[in-house]
Amino acid sequence: TRMKSKRPKPLHDICGRPMLEYILRACWDAGCSRVIVVVGYGKEEVIARFGQDRRITWVEQAERKGTGHAVQVCLPELKKLQGEVLIVAGDVPLVRGDVLKALLKAHCDEHVTASMATAVLDDPTGYGRIVRDANGEFVEIREHIDCTPEQQQIKEVFPSIYCVRVEELIWSLGQLKNDNKKSEYYLTDIYRHLRGDGKRVLALRALAAEDMLAPNSRQELSQADALMQARIVRGLRDSGVTIVNAENLCIEDGVSIGQDSVVYPFSFIGRDSTIGENCTIGPFAMVPRGSILPAGSIVAGNVTADTTVLKS
Repeated sequence: TRMKSKRPKPLHDICGRPMLEYILRACWDAGCSRVIVVVGYGKEEVIARFGQDRRITWVEQAERKGTGHAVQVCLPELKKLQGEVLIVAGDVPLVRGDVLKALLKAHCDEHVTASMATAVLDDPTGYGRIVRDANGEFVEIREHIDCTPEQQQIKEVFPSIYCVRVEELIWSLGQLKNDNKKSEYYLTDIYRHLRGDGKRVLALRALAAEDMLAPNSRQELSQADALMQARIVRGLRDSGVTIVNAENLCIEDGVSIGQDSVVYPFSFIGRDSTIGENCTIGPFAMVPRGSILPAGSIVAGNVTADTTVLKS
C-alpha cells in the first residue's frame, strides 16, 4: 500500500535486482543450505521469480496475524530440521552475509539457545528496544508501541534478525500469545519465553544503521538503492577502478570492471556486465545488462554499446 504498487514489495528492484534476491544471497553467503520463504500477497509472482532455486521451500501465510504467526506456519518444515535456524525479515535488502555469519559464530561460540543481531540508532522510533540488566545481559525486547517513556529512550534496537536452535524455536512458538495492543503474535516474545525457561539469550551488536533499512515507500526504496550503489562503487574503486562523480551514474549489481578502467558521469552499466582492463566508459554511455567489453574498449559520447558485439 505504501509503495503505491501492485507489485509485491520483495520484488521491487534495488540496483537492478529484486530486494529478496539480496536477502537470499546473504543467507547463502552465511552458509545456509536451505531457506524457507514465507509468502502472502503476490505469492505467485514471487515464486515465479525464484521458483527455479531448489534450495528454497515456499510456505504461505494465508492470514496475517503477526511475525510469530509467520514462523508458526513453517512448523511442518521446521520439524524436519536439526541445528540452528536464522530468521530474517523479507524486506531488509542491505543485510550482509558477513553479519549473519558473525551472529551464527557468536551464537555457537557462546553456547546459547538463542541470539539476535542488534543495532544502535540515533532515532529508534518504531523499533523494538533491547532491555538489558545491570550486567549487560539481555532481558527482553519491548515493541515501540508497548514501551514505557523510559524504555523509549533506549537507542539499541532489534531489526528482526534471529538465530535459534530449532528444537527451542519450535517449543517457544507454542508459547506465543496475542495479548498485546495489536492482538498479534510477536516473534520477539520467543526470547522472553526462553529466558523464563532458564535459557540464556545473546544480543550481539552486529548491525550498522544502513544494514537494517527496510523500505516501506518509494522514497525509502531510493535510499536503499543509493546505499547499495555506494557499496558497489566502493568495491570497484577498491579493486582499482577510477569512478568520476559517482552521484551521476548508475552501476547495477554484479558488474565486474578491470583495473585502470575509468567510468565517467551520466553513464549506465547494467547488471552482470563484464568490462576489461583499461576501458573508458562515458560520459553518456549505455552498457546493457550482461554485456562483455574486452580490454581497452571505449564507450562514450552518447553512443549505446553494440549489444551484438558485447553480449556473451
